[in-house]
Amino acid sequence: MRFFHLATLGLIAPLFLTNPVLAFNPLHVQKLLSTGECANCDLSGADLSGAHLIGADLREANLKNANLTNTNLEGADLSGANLMGANLTEAFLTNADMRQTNLDGVNFANATINDANVYGASMNDLNITDATIFNTAIGVGGEDLEEYKGWP
Repeated sequence: MRFFHLATLGLIAPLFLTNPVLAFNPLHVQKLLSTGECANCDLSGADLSGAHLIGADLREANLKNANLTNTNLEGADLSGANLMGANLTEAFLTNADMRQTNLDGVNFANATINDANVYGASMNDLNITDATIFNTAIGVGGEDLEEYKGWP
């Protein structure tokens, strides 16, 4: 019986002695905020709310569940990025490149999205409540996207 208790303790002790692991890489956040460039970075779950990321290079970045509330992403390159579940409430995305981007479950409530390229993006379960969307192929209920077929 004593062996059973020692074995069990040996198995569960590491669970209590380890530090929680951050989902994002803090060095990647620092790099993005200081240089505006962070292609292929892990920013999943990062709090980037209110950041000025005008023209940022975020190609292929992992922004899953990131907080981008009130962030300025004007002209940002988010092509191929993973924004699944990200919060972009009140974000500004004019001229953003979101080709082939995973936008599933993104919250765009009160966001401004003008002239953004979303060709080939996955857009399931978006929240676009009170968003301002102009000349961008995001809509509700079978919008005719014929004019966007020419995008690469």
